[in-house]
Amino acid sequence: MKTINKSLIVGGMLSLVAALLHVAVILGGPDWYRFFGAGEQMAVMAENGSWYPPTITSGIAFVLFIWGLYAFSGAGLIGRLPLLRLGLVIISAIYLLRGLAILPAYFMAPEMVDSFLVWSSLICLTYGFFYALGTAQAWARLSQRKINP
Repeated sequence: MKTINKSLIVGGMLSLVAALLHVAVILGGPDWYRFFGAGEQMAVMAENGSWYPPTITSGIAFVLFIWGLYAFSGAGLIGRLPLLRLGLVIISAIYLLRGLAILPAYFMAPEMVDSFLVWSSLICLTYGFFYALGTAQAWARLSQRKINP
């Protein structure tokens, strides 16, 4: 009987949505950079045709896409990726630490706390929760050399 790890599937889907959203920001242009909180400097660079905003945003989209693949691999939907357990632990940690970044900002530089930081922190905490929960649920199975569904 195949066990489905719903938490990692949700985490992977969320990462893919985030990757697609980053691609949409590139296609949407400067107004999309502004709306999604990339900052005025990135928006102005995009308006001026700089290579920097689309390159950085493409890099983020690519990483998020790979993270989605790692979640799907951990869930058993696709083949085993290299360093799967370590990768899922690191991805979980990055999402959770990014989500928790609001705490030091709130206490040490409250002027930096804006709606973008609040929402993006909540989003990252949610993503990290699904990755961490799914990784914990699949831990024993992930320790096997070959993942058996």
